[in-house]
Amino acid sequence: MERKLFRVFGLGMLILLHSKSSFSQIDTSEAKMMNKLGKSKNVSSDSAQTKIQEKPQSQSKFASTPDKKLHSPAKAGLYSAILPGLGQAYNKKYWKIGIIGAGTAALVYSYQFSSKNYRLHKDELILRQSGEPGNFNPDLTLYSDSDLNELQDFYRRNRDLTVIGFALLYALNIVDATVDAHFFDFNMSDDLSLNIRPEPVYNALTARNSFGLGINLRF
Repeated sequence: MERKLFRVFGLGMLILLHSKSSFSQIDTSEAKMMNKLGKSKNVSSDSAQTKIQEKPQSQSKFASTPDKKLHSPAKAGLYSAILPGLGQAYNKKYWKIGIIGAGTAALVYSYQFSSKNYRLHKDELILRQSGEPGNFNPDLTLYSDSDLNELQDFYRRNRDLTVIGFALLYALNIVDATVDAHFFDFNMSDDLSLNIRPEPVYNALTARNSFGLGINLRF
C-alpha cells in the first residue's frame, strides 16, 4: 500500500513538473511573439512618420515650381508703340518686321518725293506771279501757271496722304502685335481639315429634295 502511494505521489510530481515546463515554454514563446509584434509596430510607425515627413517636402517642391509665364498682349502693344516692329519681335514673328520696315521705307520715300516736287512747283509759281525777273527753272518752262498750280496741289495732296499712311501703319503695327500676342499661347490642333461634299437639301416650297454643298471645318 505504501508503495502504491509512493508511486502515485511520484507520478503526480512528474506531471506537475512537466506542466510547469510546458507553461514556461508557452510564456517564453508568447514573450517572443510580443517582442516581434512590438518591433513591427515600431517599424511601421517609423515608416509612417518618415512618409508623413516626406509628404510636405514633396508638396513644398510642387508649390515652389513656378507657373508658366503667359504672353502679355499689353506688353507687346507697348513695345510696338515705342518702336514699330519691336512688338512683333516680342511675339517671335520676325518676318513681320521686314514688312513694317519696307512699308516705312516706302512711305518715307513718298513723303520726300512729294514734298520736294511740291516746293519746286510752288516756288516756280510764286516767282512767275511776282513779275520780277529771276532764275526760272528751265525744266518747267513748258508748264503754264495753271499747270503749276495743279501740280502743286497734286504733290501736296500726296504728301498729306503719306502722313496719313504713316499714322495707319503705326496703328496697324500696334493692333497686329496686340492681337498676335493674344493668340501666342493658343494651342491649335494639327488635325486641321476642310471637307466640301454634296448634301441633299429639302425644299419646303417644292416639297422635293435638291442638292447643295456641305462644308465641314475641323480644327
